[in-house]
Amino acid sequence: MIRKRLMLAAVIALLVAAYFLSGAHQVLTLDTLQAEQARFQAWLAAKPLTVAGGFFLAYVAITAVSLPGATLMTVLGGALFGFGWGLLLISFASALGATLAALIARTLARAPLERRFARQLERINAGIEREGAFYLFTLRLIPLFPFFVINLVMGLTRMRLWTFYWVSQVGMLPGTAVYVNAGRELGQLESLSGILSPTLIGSFALIGLFPWLARGLVAIGRRRQLAKRFARPSRFEHDVVVIGGGSAGLVASYIAAAVRAKVALVEREQLGGDCLHTGCVPSKALIRAARVASEIREAPRYGVSAGEPEVDFAAVMGHVHRAIREVEPHDSRERYEGLGVTVIAGDAVLEDPWRVRVRGDAGERVLTTRHVIIASGAQPKVPGLPGIDKIEVLTSDNLWQLETLPERLVVLGGGAIGCELGQSFTRLGSHVDLVEMGSQLLPREDEEVAAELLGRLEESLVVHLATRALRVVVDENGGHALEVERSDTTGKSVVERLSFDRLLVAVGRQANVAGMGLEALGVDIDADGTLRVDESLQSVLPNVWACGDVAGPYQLTHAGAHQAWHATVNALFGEFKRFQVSYRALPAVTFTDPEVARVGLNEREAREKRVEYEVTRYALEELDRAIAEGETRGFIKVLTVPGKDRILGATIVGQGAGEMLAEFTLAMTRHIGLNKLLSTIHPYPTHSEAVKATAGVWKNAHKPERLLGWLARYFAWRRGGDGNEERGS
Repeated sequence: MIRKRLMLAAVIALLVAAYFLSGAHQVLTLDTLQAEQARFQAWLAAKPLTVAGGFFLAYVAITAVSLPGATLMTVLGGALFGFGWGLLLISFASALGATLAALIARTLARAPLERRFARQLERINAGIEREGAFYLFTLRLIPLFPFFVINLVMGLTRMRLWTFYWVSQVGMLPGTAVYVNAGRELGQLESLSGILSPTLIGSFALIGLFPWLARGLVAIGRRRQLAKRFARPSRFEHDVVVIGGGSAGLVASYIAAAVRAKVALVEREQLGGDCLHTGCVPSKALIRAARVASEIREAPRYGVSAGEPEVDFAAVMGHVHRAIREVEPHDSRERYEGLGVTVIAGDAVLEDPWRVRVRGDAGERVLTTRHVIIASGAQPKVPGLPGIDKIEVLTSDNLWQLETLPERLVVLGGGAIGCELGQSFTRLGSHVDLVEMGSQLLPREDEEVAAELLGRLEESLVVHLATRALRVVVDENGGHALEVERSDTTGKSVVERLSFDRLLVAVGRQANVAGMGLEALGVDIDADGTLRVDESLQSVLPNVWACGDVAGPYQLTHAGAHQAWHATVNALFGEFKRFQVSYRALPAVTFTDPEVARVGLNEREAREKRVEYEVTRYALEELDRAIAEGETRGFIKVLTVPGKDRILGATIVGQGAGEMLAEFTLAMTRHIGLNKLLSTIHPYPTHSEAVKATAGVWKNAHKPERLLGWLARYFAWRRGGDGNEERGS
């Protein structure tokens, strides 16, 4: 690819050199065109097709290579062919040449620039994908912007060439018409500046500004169309109605109430959502109990013998439910009503963009609201395997109702939930088979991260990678088994049965979008089942917003809270300023042993996005606190901009990884580099020192060797030597 780029650059350089060495740039002047106008007309009369074709190709070539002269060629086209044919020829030639110029810029420079400035270009390309045609059309309408510059700059983005072509074809038409028309009066022109008077430039500027004004008019039009379709209320009971009382809905309600907006929160089950009742809180309580059992088994390596732990599973689940009850007041109805939120129990259905019908035990009522924020969450996916409907499947929703510990548990899914729960149950005493269709656990993480976790899991449970679940069947003992398929070492397909008492499915979650009347209102659903929203979390309806699991792309409690702030502030104050949600420094933790924590890019994502990076790695076996506690498994891996200390992402595998990650998250959020982390005092001995040690590894790899050489000579001179004495080791 590099050779092709070099060859293309050489060809363009030769064309440019030929253009100037041949004197073509001196021929394409207004005086020359005026003097040779009669000869041009004679050529056209003698050989119309040859002249028209040659003119077209010459125009395309000049525009494609971004040579000066396109403006004069446009004027000449008007003089030769008249307004109609001239406009037709030049319109297509200019658009084609501009597209070739964009393609040349893209071929020569886009890949290197994307590697060097990936993070900056990512947002630009996102904007181009969303509104690139609109933006390009506006630029084309204003002749104040040199078209060749627009060609080159837009070529460096990820705009589709077909979009670039047709927008250029339409957008350049008014300006082209002005110059072609001026060509008809070629003999009267004194200079090209006479074509565009201040008045005409002002007119073009107004034309160019019109699309921006049109955007506001379109927004007004959309609201009026909604009003015509649905009969907009004359007044509203609420500023915001939030549908869903999980983490995202609670945060949205809290923020709206804090700024004194009138807000209603509708929840059909319990406030707190999945995180409190079936997710974060109960799973961490279970993980803690399982870890205690594991620590008792491993106590002899610290000189303490306690024997095999006796696990009372009912008591373990009692601990889990006690944790839920103790956290529950933080998310209670009483607390939020005390904050000024109207909490309503029931099912919510949007009758129109401003009316929400709520059906509950207290009857039915209709709420009118200026804005609706949908935070309805998600639920576990259950694959449609043959035979699976014949058993009661465990998921992260109903798992917490278990009363007895399964003797044999099969976990389907090797993501975060499957790994966390699979390890916990095997530590509590279950025999666990974990089945993952992919080639590694935690498919979003780097291979070495997944391999570190796999090594730990395989000490206590059986992991089946690259294994596909086929069906649920009755086994030879009258129980049930999961039939799976994998390839053996020779590549031959092998089918086997994994018997189980209970089957736990952890293959992902699907957004709760059904039953709220969204489809009837035209609210779009993405391919992954989440509601389609823009970067401000607004749906296709201007007053309907979404946040949390129902909006994706990250189904994490803190991601939902992050989105809830943006959705609420944009809903209430979007007329003045909107905030685009960013996930650049979004942390995520898998609470296995060892923990896996990450913020920003890992190597897998950096390669996919073609981001250039440098890796700094620190093994936790070198950390004094880890050595003292006998927990040396794991490492820290930081990605930085090559040659700089700016952090692109950090991954930590090890005990307390989630806690250590906070420092890297803060650094990325506040644009703090590794140099400043290195200069920060950390208490000794702590796990947090690993962050500073990682920064030290980076610093050591970027020592100013030349300066250090001069310092060595300086100190040798101070000691009385000549500065060239051999340095000791």
